[in-house]
Amino acid sequence: MSDFDFTPNEFPFKNRNVLMEDYTPNTLVGRDDELTEYHSVLQPAINGEQPNNIFLYGKTGVGKTAATRFLLDRLEQNSVEYNVDIKTAVVNCDGFDTSYRVAVHLVNKFCPPEEQISDTGYSRSQVYDALWNVLDSCGGIFILVLDEVDHLQDESILYQLSRARENRNIESARISVIGISNDLTFRDHLSPKTRSSLCERSISFSTYDANELQEVLRQRETAAFTDGALEDDVIPLCAAYGAQESGDARKALDLLLQAGDLARKEDADIVTEDHVRRGRDELEEEEVAVGIVSLNQHEQLVLYALTTFEANEETPIRTRSLYERYTTLAEMAAMSSNSSRWMRAQCDTLEMLGLTESNHRNEGLAGGSYREHVLAQDLDLVVQALDGTIMQTGIHDSIEKHI
Repeated sequence: MSDFDFTPNEFPFKNRNVLMEDYTPNTLVGRDDELTEYHSVLQPAINGEQPNNIFLYGKTGVGKTAATRFLLDRLEQNSVEYNVDIKTAVVNCDGFDTSYRVAVHLVNKFCPPEEQISDTGYSRSQVYDALWNVLDSCGGIFILVLDEVDHLQDESILYQLSRARENRNIESARISVIGISNDLTFRDHLSPKTRSSLCERSISFSTYDANELQEVLRQRETAAFTDGALEDDVIPLCAAYGAQESGDARKALDLLLQAGDLARKEDADIVTEDHVRRGRDELEEEEVAVGIVSLNQHEQLVLYALTTFEANEETPIRTRSLYERYTTLAEMAAMSSNSSRWMRAQCDTLEMLGLTESNHRNEGLAGGSYREHVLAQDLDLVVQALDGTIMQTGIHDSIEKHI
């Protein structure tokens, strides 16, 4: 048998998919209050009545999307049992970030394949007309979920959906909109006419504490792992780390999955605390790398510039010197540099992402006021993530030994 043949290896997992993001458990733990309120707002649908529009608020990983999938799954099952015409659709606005694209997606969700439309070549009014025709031809109650709704570049779809019957665009269909947002101030940024037309109920999802995260992980443990696969302290440690990460259940589950993967890779007899700790380090490194790769070219050049000072042990470095190095690297990359004011703003962005740290200094009349910057992540990790930019720009002398 070749060393690279694929053979089944169950330990430590019974069903690894249970730890994945798209898995919806039969029951949700740690969200009883939120589920009770959410259920009561959706309840009219099973009576054939249009529910109020709903907006869910809360930080990433607190169960907003999971609760929505959980309740809509049950609502669809119950609608068959009680012969109520209810249709649902979930649109992630991180991928469909304009009202036009959301409307096209909804048209194609509910119309026959031969009647689907492309996402170009139509005016917005034509797409809305197609949407009203599709919804009215189907009839019944539509519950339309706009997940990560704060990613929308415009609010037209919110206004149009909430005013569809009042504006006589539809007659037989009824629409309820559910918006899900990590931005607690999202509603405040909407125009008065959109806020007025939505008339929504708001439900706030609090962060999980360590005990609630343990409940979530214990529930998944039974279905995901073979009996006795986890050391006693694995679940509490994953929960503690998740609580530190703003009560993010997704990160706690990702960490448990990563620990299990490490144990499987090493052919270990049990998943241990050490697997959790090393798994956390690996996930943090992946998160940093993804964050750097997602920066635009100029932002990466600013980070590259700071990295060159870090490699020469010349940090903290003042903004003026950092800007001079950035402009040099931009010239090397045959790019026009942006203004120093722009770079100061990007330094704030890099710090917000946890890639850098800065301090404000004020030395009075003698030294003036200035900011100093340092790299907040492992130098070799940052250099590796900047590989594409470094190759395009050229290798600065300071980082040659880190390539």
